[in-house]
Parts: sequence; structure tokens; C-alpha cells
Amino acid sequence: MYNSHISDQDLWLAVRNNDEHAFAVLFDRYWVRLYKTAFRYLKDRQNSEEAVHDVFLNIWDRRRQLDIESVPNFLLSAIRYQVYNRMRAVKRPVIVELDNLEAGLFPDYNQGDFRIKNQELLQELSYYLEKLPRRCQEIFYMSRMENLSNQEIAARLGISKRTVENQITVALKHLRGCFKQVSTMLCLYYLLFK
Repeated sequence: MYNSHISDQDLWLAVRNNDEHAFAVLFDRYWVRLYKTAFRYLKDRQNSEEAVHDVFLNIWDRRRQLDIESVPNFLLSAIRYQVYNRMRAVKRPVIVELDNLEAGLFPDYNQGDFRIKNQELLQELSYYLEKLPRRCQEIFYMSRMENLSNQEIAARLGISKRTVENQITVALKHLRGCFKQVSTMLCLYYLLFK
């Protein structure tokens, strides 16, 4: 029997040794937090519940292979992955901003550091986008920042859908060339690809 004072790491070690009760304690400890995070973006009760259950099912199935140093950080990453996949499947916006997480939801997560890096990345992105023709910039922002479909952009600007697609391709090609560092490209993945 585990009490509420057992550390996450001790519970995780027990889970790795097939302790179903330790797994249930971790599940109870984090289910609500993960559900709230998923629901904030998915806006659907059933889909959010399924996302959380998929996270825990995956953890149980892979308990022997996983090496988790921080349970809250791992769970945050796992639920973000589930949310991203579900949003992508229904072609919703895929940019998940962590600025809106409730304070204390994941105490090990450094939101300040994320905000600084996010701001620096957005400044760098703006700098490179300014090198593109004005119309190309406008179409890119409508597509990636306003999350408009190519058809919606074409209708708003009075141009063909094919022109919109071509301009987005030009912008993405330009940005890929500008962001040569692999770490930067990984950060931009969510922004550039839907």
C-alpha cells in the first residue's frame, strides 16, 4: 500500500517492477492534471479522456523500456504529443502554447525559460520572414498564425488557391534555408508543418 507521500520516482521504480498498485497511484495523482491540459486544447471531454488514457496505457505497456527521470515532465510531453496528434488528425491548429498552463500544474517545468526561448524564436522567425516579399509574408502569417485554410486565404485576398499554396511553399523553403541548426528546426516543426 502506498501513501500520498511516496515520491513519483519511487512509484515509477515500482511500476517498472510490474506493481499495478503503484501505477494506480501515479494514475490517480496525475489524471486530472493531464485531463485539464488536454481539454484546454481539444475542447472535447471524450477525446481528452482518451488522450489521458492513451498516455497511461502507453506508459504501462512500455514500462520496462522507459527511463523516466521526472514523471511530471514526461507526462507533460506525453499529453502534448497526444493532443498534437489528435488536433492534427482533425486539421485543427497544432501550435500548443504552454504559456496558458495553470500555475503549479507541472512544478518542474520552467515556464519562464520557455517564454524567453519562444520569444527569441519568434523574433528570429520575424527577421527571416521580413526578407520575403510582402504578399508571401502575409499569406504565411494567415496560414500559420491565423490558422486559415488555403481556400480561406485565397477568398480573402482574391487570388487562386494554387497561388496561396505556391507562396506558402516559397516561405517554407526560405525558412528551412535560414534555420540550419537542427535544434531550431525541431522547435519550428510545430509552426511550419500542419
